[in-house]
Amino acid sequence: LGGGALTLPRYVAATRPGSRQRVVEIDQPLTDLVREHLPLPRNARIRVRAGDARAALTTLHPASADAVVTDVFAGARTPAHLTTVEFAREVARVLRPGGVYAANVADGPPLRFARSQVATLRQVFAHVCLLAEPGTMRGRRFGNLVAVASDAELPLAALTRACARDPMPSRVVDGEDLERFVGRAQPVTDADAEPSPEPPEGVFAR
Repeated sequence: LGGGALTLPRYVAATRPGSRQRVVEIDQPLTDLVREHLPLPRNARIRVRAGDARAALTTLHPASADAVVTDVFAGARTPAHLTTVEFAREVARVLRPGGVYAANVADGPPLRFARSQVATLRQVFAHVCLLAEPGTMRGRRFGNLVAVASDAELPLAALTRACARDPMPSRVVDGEDLERFVGRAQPVTDADAEPSPEPPEGVFAR
């Protein structure tokens, strides 16, 4: 959900040949531009449709996806209707047993939005963890965190190894550490949802 330049779908096509992927991107002119200047490999099984991410999600069959990835921004903010318990339930409906959901969460100090997003996912999924660059996790800077959720146990050891050897190493936060991180944050519902925070001025100029 959220196509952009189709970077993630291209990665999946390259690392998991034969995977069927559906991409939803609301910005049709952007998709046309990408197709013209960065055409997809001919053997990539990637279908792109224009539309709202949540509306498109409701049209998918139950238990039809191994993974759902949300990387949606209107400008620099994630739309409010993609941050709620109701939305997470739609994701869970579409996932097969053992399927995984991953969401790009943009936030900065004091990370209120990220805490509420973890609380929201924990309302729906049995297993949740958070991947974050240490400086962002400590609230030192605005950045991106990745929330990962599933009805099955997550491969925490493998995630930890992969994050540690990344060119920009990140932490895997789970268990008691995740409990402390969430604190008193409450799940977000459609009735009280807000977009993700506006990035501070100049954050993209670094």
